[in-house]
Amino acid sequence: MILAGDIGGTSTRLALFEVTGGRLKPVVEQKYPSREHQSLDEIVRLFTTQHKLPVEHACFGIAGPVENGHVKTPNLSWVVEASRLARELNLRTVGLINDLEANAYGIEELGSDDFVVLNQGASDARGNAAVISAGTGLGEAGLYWDGKQYRPFACEGGHADFAPHDQLETDLFLYLHKRFGHVSWERVLSGPGLHNIYQFLRDTGQGTEIPSVRDAMKDRDPAAVISQAALEGSCTLCVQALDLFVSLYGAEAGNLALKVMGTGGVFLGGGVAAKILPKLQDAGFMKAFADKGRFRSFMQAIPVRVILNDKAALLGAARYAAREAP
Repeated sequence: MILAGDIGGTSTRLALFEVTGGRLKPVVEQKYPSREHQSLDEIVRLFTTQHKLPVEHACFGIAGPVENGHVKTPNLSWVVEASRLARELNLRTVGLINDLEANAYGIEELGSDDFVVLNQGASDARGNAAVISAGTGLGEAGLYWDGKQYRPFACEGGHADFAPHDQLETDLFLYLHKRFGHVSWERVLSGPGLHNIYQFLRDTGQGTEIPSVRDAMKDRDPAAVISQAALEGSCTLCVQALDLFVSLYGAEAGNLALKVMGTGGVFLGGGVAAKILPKLQDAGFMKAFADKGRFRSFMQAIPVRVILNDKAALLGAARYAAREAP
């Protein structure tokens, strides 16, 4: 029995899998609000106490930089130790990997219905690939193609410097620089990032806030309110914010593709992409993705897909743990 986890700043998913014929078979799954718990150890203890099944292997994909089996999560006040989890589960070792690395491992478990194509790309596209996911934060990972199989690897590109492209984006950078000092891509490409963009446009007179949106954001996640109003077309300011967000998403997805030589494809995961799919399918995303000067035709040949299956990282963590299974 394999215990797998997908640990994010908003929610933590744990699941048990069996391996049958080389494929993962889900047994039980449970979701927990991350911020309502003091640690991952606490959640694992709750899960294993409730579901008394023998765990033989385990792996957890977690939002944060994993170093030597240790991670301090940037969007939670947790410190996670693989050795401590191993003791909790009475296992020799436990896998602890970045959540985007887990997402990359999960891609091989998905079928064609789990993707929406934003750009078909070249018919003979092959080579390295990349995953980028905006959610509570911004995650990025690569998949190295060794000629036979993909080998996922983690990175922390979401915390690299935000690079403005035009005057509006330069003004956005200056606005955020006053608030945060260092302005990373995560400051604009995440749920909180969408809210940052909305506030920038409002505060600099680019658009006018309407009372219904202002009031809704008092009780609900601001990013969800903004995206919903934008998709409905009920708030011009929200439409402007989401349009800029999508353009920036395309630009950074293109940057990542260039950095890892991702000719095999770019995958968009995370909690945001599937929810704003109609906007991603507009011309703005791919225009920004391909707008790389002399590399425009190179970029246009790269396949780009949105991952619809929100369990990709959970499946990937299980796939990583399954490598240890007999």
